[in-house]
Amino acid sequence: MKKQVEHTVYSLAANAPEPPERRNGERYLSLLRVGALLIDGRQELCLVRNVSAGGMLIRPYSPVDLGTAVTIELKHGEPVSGVVKWIDDGLVGIAFDSQIDVVALLASSADGPQPRMPRIELGCTAWVRQDADVHRTRSVNISQGGMCVEGNGQLGVDSDAIVSLAGLEPIQGRVKWQEGERYGIGFNRVLAVNELMGFLRRQQRLANSCAA
Repeated sequence: MKKQVEHTVYSLAANAPEPPERRNGERYLSLLRVGALLIDGRQELCLVRNVSAGGMLIRPYSPVDLGTAVTIELKHGEPVSGVVKWIDDGLVGIAFDSQIDVVALLASSADGPQPRMPRIELGCTAWVRQDADVHRTRSVNISQGGMCVEGNGQLGVDSDAIVSLAGLEPIQGRVKWQEGERYGIGFNRVLAVNELMGFLRRQQRLANSCAA
């Protein structure tokens, strides 16, 4: 059976990540980002599953106690400090002492050896047009090659679609899959890094203005 691929997910959310849902024994091929973890004066490596402005979800290689102060270096020379808030089945949730700029972190990731930027979690409105019907959906995440949206069960799978997001030109694509009310849309073109980064910056400013 082909393994599903697990990538590090980034989010513009201000809160630290919550414990994930159980996976029912599914096997994943891990392509997670590696971070440098400084704890109790020693440095180790960890796998980073999720990064938000307010915290991160990691899988360390050695036990970590609840309430421990840690420092993580995701970008060389720029450590981030935080505290372990929860531990669940080998996963550790860390709340940062102060919020980080996730979009700037993504910009540094895009300069590395990765061929494309990773998935970024969103929560904005996405309009999906199929033929003459236009559906209002909620974006779940986006990458350069596609996105996941949450709708009302009216999108047609294996059908062409045009996605409209505020701040981006309409994107032609195709609905690839459906799981409950979630749909995966593959874009017909790969979004340029600068194009996607500009969109994320606008979403970040909007989120900050709503939180103020």
